[in-house]
Amino acid sequence: MKVAVICEFSGIVREEFRKLGHDAISFDLLDTEIPGPHYKGNILELPLEYWHQFDLAICHPPCTHLAVSGARWFKYKQKEQKEALEFVRYLMDLPIERIALENPISVISTKIRKPDQIIQPWQFGHGETKATCLWLKNLPLLKPTNIVEGRENRIHKMPPSKDRWKNRSRTYTGIAKAMAEQWGVLNN
Repeated sequence: MKVAVICEFSGIVREEFRKLGHDAISFDLLDTEIPGPHYKGNILELPLEYWHQFDLAICHPPCTHLAVSGARWFKYKQKEQKEALEFVRYLMDLPIERIALENPISVISTKIRKPDQIIQPWQFGHGETKATCLWLKNLPLLKPTNIVEGRENRIHKMPPSKDRWKNRSRTYTGIAKAMAEQWGVLNN
């Protein structure tokens, strides 16, 4: 299966698909943290026809102007939020048969549509909370793989730092592994 992991600098999701033999590439404005196939640049500059080669896209659009955790700032960034929502619509409309779009609780739910599923890291082997919404196109819901005790809100409690946004945006490996194992078999 050919997989595009869009807006992923970490390489975590990409590598879980590659471990299972898939041809996966990540895309981001930043360099990848884990060496592997990675396109560094603005995906909006790629022709729409480029995306026809992919069987699956996992999209992680930036949540800076979308997440309800920043709702108190929405009135000051209406233009940025409008642009972020346009990018989400672009991703959802890519000419790829199967698409998963991931974001925290956000205005996507009210401005575009409700998510198909809300998952938590503790359902996939991590004893933490971080409600993660999934908007799915031609994909089944993710099934929990390892429900664990503990419900620590580590992500929310991260202290301010220059890399806080990066640390908050990385996909948990248990969730990435579930995506690869459950969605990577759909073309077989």
